[in-house]
Parts: sequence; C-alpha cells; structure tokens
Amino acid sequence: MEYYCFVLLWICSQQLGFFDCFNIDTKRHRIIKGPKQAQFAYTVQQHVAAGGEKWLLVGAPYEMNGPYQTGDVYKCSLSKRTNGNGCSKLNLGRISLTNVSERKDKMRLGMTLASNPKDNSFVACGPLWSYECGSSYYSTGICSRVNASFKFSRTIAPAFQRCETYMDIVIVLDGSNSIYPWYEVQAFLINILQKFYIGPGQIQVGVVQYGEKVVHEFKLSDYKSVEEVVKRARSIHQRGGEETNTALGINMARSQAFKHGGRRGAKKVMIVITDGESHDSADLQQAIEDSERDGITRYAIAVLGYYNRRGINPEAFLNEIKYIASDPDDKHFFNVTDESALKDIVDALGERIFSLEGTSKNGTAFGLQMSQAGFSAHNVEDGILVGAVGAYDWNGAVLKETRQGKVVPPKSSYTEEFPEELKNHGAYLGYTVTSVVSARNGRLLVAGAPRFNHTGKVIIFTLKNSGNLTILHSLKGQQIGSYYGSEIASVDIDGDGITDNLLVAAPMFFNAGLEKGKVYIYRNRFVLEGALEIHNGGQNARFGSSLAPVPDLNGDGFNDLVVGAPLEDDHKGAIYSESGFRNSASLLSVFQRIAAADLAPGLQYFGRSIHGTMDMNDDGLVDLAVGSLGAAVLLWLSVIRIYATVRFEPSKINIFVKDCQRAGKDVTCMSAIVCFNITARTAVPPTQEIGIKYNVSIVERRFNPRAVLDNPSKLQPQNLTLLPGEETCRHIYFHVMETTDYARPIVFAVQVGLQDPDSEPVLDESWPTVVRTELPFWNGCDEDDRCIPDLALQSMTDLMTPHHFCSHPVQSRGVFCRHQSEGWTEESQRVLEANRRRMVVDIRLENKGENAYHACLNITYTPNLSFSSLIVKDNSDIQIECYMEDKLRNEKLCNVSAPFMKAKTQVSFRLEFEFSRTVFLDHLRVILEASRCEHQFKPVSVLTLSSCIRLHIMSLLVSQIQNLGYFPVKDLQLNIEIPEMTKNGNQLLQISDFHIDQVNSQLRNSSTEVGLRPVEEAERRPNYQHHHAAFTSNHTDSNASSIQVDSLPDVFDSCSAVSDSLNNLSDNLNSVSFQIFYCVSPFTTTKRPRVKSALWFSDTHALKQTKQKLLDMGSGFLEV
Repeated sequence: MEYYCFVLLWICSQQLGFFDCFNIDTKRHRIIKGPKQAQFAYTVQQHVAAGGEKWLLVGAPYEMNGPYQTGDVYKCSLSKRTNGNGCSKLNLGRISLTNVSERKDKMRLGMTLASNPKDNSFVACGPLWSYECGSSYYSTGICSRVNASFKFSRTIAPAFQRCETYMDIVIVLDGSNSIYPWYEVQAFLINILQKFYIGPGQIQVGVVQYGEKVVHEFKLSDYKSVEEVVKRARSIHQRGGEETNTALGINMARSQAFKHGGRRGAKKVMIVITDGESHDSADLQQAIEDSERDGITRYAIAVLGYYNRRGINPEAFLNEIKYIASDPDDKHFFNVTDESALKDIVDALGERIFSLEGTSKNGTAFGLQMSQAGFSAHNVEDGILVGAVGAYDWNGAVLKETRQGKVVPPKSSYTEEFPEELKNHGAYLGYTVTSVVSARNGRLLVAGAPRFNHTGKVIIFTLKNSGNLTILHSLKGQQIGSYYGSEIASVDIDGDGITDNLLVAAPMFFNAGLEKGKVYIYRNRFVLEGALEIHNGGQNARFGSSLAPVPDLNGDGFNDLVVGAPLEDDHKGAIYSESGFRNSASLLSVFQRIAAADLAPGLQYFGRSIHGTMDMNDDGLVDLAVGSLGAAVLLWLSVIRIYATVRFEPSKINIFVKDCQRAGKDVTCMSAIVCFNITARTAVPPTQEIGIKYNVSIVERRFNPRAVLDNPSKLQPQNLTLLPGEETCRHIYFHVMETTDYARPIVFAVQVGLQDPDSEPVLDESWPTVVRTELPFWNGCDEDDRCIPDLALQSMTDLMTPHHFCSHPVQSRGVFCRHQSEGWTEESQRVLEANRRRMVVDIRLENKGENAYHACLNITYTPNLSFSSLIVKDNSDIQIECYMEDKLRNEKLCNVSAPFMKAKTQVSFRLEFEFSRTVFLDHLRVILEASRCEHQFKPVSVLTLSSCIRLHIMSLLVSQIQNLGYFPVKDLQLNIEIPEMTKNGNQLLQISDFHIDQVNSQLRNSSTEVGLRPVEEAERRPNYQHHHAAFTSNHTDSNASSIQVDSLPDVFDSCSAVSDSLNNLSDNLNSVSFQIFYCVSPFTTTKRPRVKSALWFSDTHALKQTKQKLLDMGSGFLEV
C-alpha cells in the first residue's frame, strides 16, 4: 500500500457554492517541476533559512541516492533571479545511525516535512527506514533535523532500539601444544563465526589465543562483517606453548579485548575453549570474579581429546571448566570428546548465545520494532512529536524526541481507548499528529487513528517528558472505512493564539456510491458542531486529503483554510480556498475552487499537500504552495478595493431655480463629482499603476427621465489609471427636467472594474462594484432635510342639534320638541329629519407648519353612511384625489396636493354622505385622519364627528274617523296593530306618543297608559338588516274610547316612551283626528311582545281610513 494513494476529504452540512477568482489568482502562478518517478512534491513546506532567505522545501520520497531509493528533500528558491526551477537536492538520504546495520532503500525520506519557524530548522522523516537485527529487519523509521544553514543537525529515531544481537563477543582460544589437530579447532571457529550476525549494531567479534602467552588475533572493532571475520579466522595459526594459562587468557580478554573496540551497552560474551587444566589455576578465581563484576557472560567448552587419548580421568578438568562457565552450567557449559566433535555443538552454542535475547526493563522491546515513526510529525515547544503507526502490532503510538532524549509512553497508556480485544484491527494511531491551544488547558496534543474499530478515532492528550501520557478526550468516526482522523487541522480564525476549530477529515467517507469525503468541525471542549461536505457531482474526490490553515488571504481580517481534493477530475486534483471561516451557524461561507486544469495541462494529484504561511516571492502577499505529482505550484493574489464616492453641486435639486436651457427648455443644471481611490486589501507595490474602468448612469425607471446627462458619451466605460492610495476625481454634468415627482430622489450610479481582469491585482469579491448615490430635491424646509408639518382639521355638519332644530317655529310645536329630554347635550346629539337622504360635512385642512410631503386623508365612517363625493371649495389650487376605497371597512383614502402640501396653506372641501337604506344605527361617526401616506396612516391630525341620532319621525298614522250615517254610533272601538319584530326577531318599532284632535265630539273620560317592560342589556345586540312591515286596521261599533299599549321593551335609547292621559273629553265625538308616534329600535331582543293599541269613542257619525307613509330612519319607506 503506497502512502501517496491515501487522501483525505471534507464535507459540509449545507450545499456550498464555489466561485472562481476570489482569493487565489489562477492566471499568474509558478510551477516548479521535478522528477515524477521520485514523487516530487509529495509534500511541500515553506521555510525561512539563515539570513531570512526564503525557500520552498519539496519532498521526493522516491528519489534515488546512488543505487538506493532513499527519498530526499529539495530546496527551491523563488527569487526572480533564479534560472530554471531553482531547486537543489539536500542529499538527506545519506543520513544514518552509527553502529547500526541499516537498510535505507525505500525508506521514503521526505514523505513527512515539518518546518520550525522558531529556529529556522526543519525535520524530514523516512518512516520506512529499517535496520537489521539478526535475521530480521525492523522498520522503526528515522527523521533528520536540518538547521537553518541546511546542514544536518541530528538524527531523530525515537522508536529505534538496540538489536537483541547487540553483543561484543570475545573468543578465548587455547592454542597450546596439547590442542590437536588445529584445523578442527579452526573449523569450529569458522562455523560459529558464520552463525553470528556480525555488523554495526549487532555482533562484533574479537579473538584471543593463549598458551604460555596471550595474543590478540584481532580486536572487536577490526571487522564489520561475517565475511571479513571468517577470512581473518582462516589465517589464524596455532601459537603453541607448553603451558595452558587459562586464567591469564581470561583476564587479558576481560581487561583488554573488551575495551579495544568494545561498545557501550553491548552485551559482553566470552567463549573459552580449552583442552586441559590451567597452569595458573591459583589466579582463576580472581579472574572469574572480575569477569562477573564486569557483567561478562561466559561460555566454557571442554575439549577432552587429550584426556581420552591418554586415558586420563577428566573430572578435575571438567570441574574447572564448569567453574569458568557462568551459571547455570546446563546453559553455559559444553564438553566434547575431541577437537573433531566441536562442530557438533556449533548450533547449540549459537542458540544458547542468542537465547540471551530478551525484553528490556520498560517492556517495549517487542512493541516498537515496526513502528514507522515519522509517518507524521509536528513541532512542539521542547522537541518533535512523531506518529508511529506500526507500533504495538499496528495499533500505533505517539513518540517524542527532545534534546534530553526520547519519550516513549508505555503501552498501558493507550489501553483504555485502544482495548486489547481490538488490537488486531490495526488502529494506525499516529497517522497524523498536531496540537491545539485551549484557553483553559494550554497546549494539548492531538493524534488520529483512522482504522480504529474500522471507523476511526482521534485522541486529545498530554505527554510529559517522563513518558506519562494522559488521554483527555476522544472523538469517534461514524462510517466504516471513512478513514476518520487521517488528517487533522487546528484552526485559529481570529489570530488570538487560541484554537477556534478542530477539523477532522474522513477522506474516504462514502456518499451516493462515491468516496467524496467529509470533514467534522469541533469547537469549544471538542463538541461536534457540524460537518462540511461539498456537492460537486459524481466524483471520487477524496476531498480533504490535505487541510491547511493559512493566514488571511483576502484581507478580511480572518485566517482562512485551504483543502485539497487530489482525486477530483479523474485524478487531476483540485483545491478549495475558503474565506470567512468564522461562525457557527454557517461555518463556511465562500469557497474558491481551483482545479489543476485551470492552471496547466498534465498536472496530477494536485492538492495532495498544501502549505501557506508566508510571502515567498517578496511581493507582500501570502503565497500558497500546493503539491502535485512531479510539480509544486505557487499561487498568490493581490486583492484591492476600488472606492467610488459621489457628491453633487449643488447638494440638492431646487426645481424653482431654472438656471440653464437644454433643447430649448428651462432646466436645472447640476454636476456630480465622482472620486476614485484604490485600497489594497493585501500588499500591493506602492508604485504599481492599476488601470480601472468606470461608467456612470442615472437610474430612472420611466419613459421620460427626470434627469439626463449633458454628455451621453459618459454612459460608455471610461478608463483611468491610479496608484494605490491616490484619489482622482471626475466631473459629470447633467440637468433635471421639469417634474412633479420631486418626492423621490434621483439615483446616480457608478460602476467600476479593472481594465484587464487577467492581470494582477484582482478585485475583492466581497466589495461592491456599483455605487448608488441619491440626489434629493430641495424640500423647502430647514437644513436638517426634514420637513415638520403641522396639519389641523376643522369640520361642521349640516345635521342640526336638538336645540337648533326645535328653535324653528314650525318644529317647536311638534311632539318631538315638546318631549325633548333635558339630559341631551348639543355636542352629542343630532336630529335626523324625516325627509333627509344625505348629510354634508364641511372640512378645512390647514398646514400650519412646513411642507407636508405625501399628505393623505383617511376617511372612515359608520356602516349607516355611504360615501358620495368630495368637493374642493373656493377654487383652491390644492387638489385632493381620492383613489382608494375599502368598502368592507367603510374607508376612503385621498392624496392632498401630491406630492406635498405647501407650508402655511389651507384647503376647504365638502364631504357628502348618503344614509343607508339597509343599515340602521342609533348613531353615526365620521373620522378624518391627516397623515403621511407611506407611514401607514399614523395620523398627525384626527377629527372625529360622532353623534347619537335623535330621530325626527313624522306622524306614522294620521287618520280621521267620521260618522257618515244618519244615526249616532255608540261604544265605537278602533283596534290598531303595528309591526313590532323583523323576521329575524329584531325589535322594529315602539309607540312613543299619540295626539288626538277633537272635532265636535266628546271622548269619555279614559286614561292612556304606556307600559314599559325592561329588557336585560345583555340581550341587546345590533343586527343590521332589511326591514319588512305589514299593517292592518280593524274597527267595530262601540261608544267607548281608549288607548292601550302593552309589553313595550325598554330598548330605545334614542327616544323614550311617554305616558299621557286624556280627560274631560266630550262624549259627543263626531270626528277625531289622532297621531301615533313610533321609535325605531337599533337593537335586537330575544323576546317578541305584541304591541296593541285600541281607541274607544263614545259617539261618532263617520269612519274613514287613510294610508300614510312611515319613515324609518334611513331605511326606506314603510306603508301603513
């Protein structure tokens, strides 16, 4: 599995729009090419070296160094003086550890880069660096720190551990005369040497031969390979000697051989081969004790050939050899029958020597052999934090290297979050590492494990230099195989040094059958706030393969974010630059998508690495470095804003001043002063001239515009060249025509742009390119541009008050005036005459203040009135136009002298209303509101005409009774029935009074009673409807005369029932004229009493009925 095939993705919970040419300029860029076969630009990193010189570091993890594919790092200069791509290889593939049998081939150096701005150093890692241990190769990974002068500083290998075969072995060989044949001993020596893993970091061997004297055949450090040692062993000859001074040989090996080329930390092993008892056995005890003190493990081999050939008992010899061997004897003591049998113990001896392999005291010897440390790296305050994805059976780990040494947390530190039962899943902890800064807890470390439980996990932890690792939080992925946690970014949006967002990518997130990718957003206390997702059609984009927080690119004051999608567009790749990453509800606001195809043909995997922290080419702009297959792309952008301001001379239009002529007409001439200024949002050279274009227009949505440019050519785009910070102004002349629409201002528009949009700089997309300025008309008011009118209303109606009505000689004798209540007031009562069909209201509207713009009258009236007309009086030049009526609300809206009513003016007008024929009320109301139309009728002056109506009812029934016969009629009774209720149960009429004119007849003493029956107030409710009435009359012969009114409900507020009596009338009644007065009820009652009247006359000589007209207040006519 190749690392460059892994890419991370990002998703947003809302569909986002993508825009071209916003933060990054796609027209001007620089492409630095390198060997594709070396995976040039797999990683990119901006770097400042000694002297402030700026370089682009480019990782090429497949680069060749000699015969080996070690990988390497290029440094590329971006100076304009540099010819070609300006890149040179740093040859970091030559790094190595001393005393290690390393394998550099395919170690992928340059796959990880981490620049440290504090000391201008950087770290390059090769996570597949391996070294040989015995028959195995351990891929622990290695990193190289390079200083500000691009010189190798130190090797970082926190996962490296000495091999179990890291031994210094000294063979103490008996070469006395008793050894025979020598070639058998020499063959044994060669065989055992070939068993050893000889090399740097493993076994090194020295040989000492003794007899009477001690000879160092070769030292520990003389030879570095098995071949060299075996070759030298073949040339060792038997030194001979009459004595066997074994104690001397052991002591010389201990004191000299282990020091000549011995290595610190290497296990010391001594192999003693002899065929007889020592001649210096007295010194043997001291030699063994010294060896024990020096930690030398001793293997002793007794060759019994000499004893067997002579039949000598070897017991004493065997006891001495066992004493030489380390305890226990069964593991460190060997004996052979003769020299030829030495070859039989070679394998056993080798196995016992290598059985010394074991675990170290911290228990990690078998946990870090395949760590691949350096798979990710992150600079921290006191060192470098590296991810080791292969540690502990590929569950992974995080390690740290400081100047004081390496920090390796124990395996138990991860147990709670990475339980043993899931160890076979291969969590890959350390796939990426970074840190966040919390306001509460300071700096915290973050590491991703994209394969944990198949869904991925991220841990937030602290790591002390003592090795104590404490996990504070853990975040879990949601989808199997999404590779959640393979890329992590810490984002400080506002630049205050505190992390605002932690972004965790799941680049292989599966959506709609495709690996589109997703990025999760965490905020305070690592609470999931949302997810980011792009909807870019059907592509396996692997969006989020790289997340790069970058400084403010567009000058809005907030840091930005760039995300890579290297598999978009059929593996051509793309990046997404985001500006405005600063709030929670809608975290990502505006994106710019830059596709590889927009830059140059042939780019592949564009966006697999991104870095942008500084201005690389000294143009004052933050540059963005993007890696692709075989090419690093440098992008930048100059962002400017064009400010356009407009002022007018004069500042307002005075339509009363016609100071020039255009096309033979008197008009008002004006000028607009349009000024332009360029402000750089990002750095722009102060001497760089910028060409802009502009055009001006007057925005008028009418066929006949109110204002026209004097020079129509000014409508065409005009060119202008400016320097940043320089203001340039132009005069635009125009004139204003005669118009009545001077309430709305004239809008003057200026549109700006660049003459050549393809040349730098570019416009800030968030800044408007069209400026609209309003030019108001002079309103004739004070300088505060606000008129304060003072509208006042006065009115008078032609409806008479009861006092006025009854002052008329004719009406004063009527029943209405005779029974007028003393409680009625002039202000609240009006009399509605019987024959009236209309009412008139005379109004005077006066503006006592300044000009009243958009003055309106809102006329509201009760349903028993209908609007008839509005007539302006006195030939006033103030016009009132009523243009809207709401019949349901009984409302009329009128404009007063649009667009304004001048100050200190007044207008008188007449309102006419007709009385409704279908709606009856006991009152009427007319409300006039003077206000501004656009202010939703909030009145500035209100006039309310409200009156309780006192109905003047003409005689409802006027009849004359005559006896036309020859004989008098006795006890005449007249029965009269009137309609009381409507068909809907509403009270209609009530008898209020009656009057009898006597003509030559006498009425027998009788009394008239008007009975009133109260009705509960809660039973009254208005019910406007059409009234239908019927009237019948009956008569009988009778000489009795009386009037009776029964069951009259007390619901008539506009008139009261009256009691009267007729006394001392003549019994001889020849003819009688009488009148009965009724009141009309505006209320509804649930009761239906019967109104009945009867007259009894003692004598009459004729009977005659006539029909009269009944007037019900404004409701039409009823006949009786």
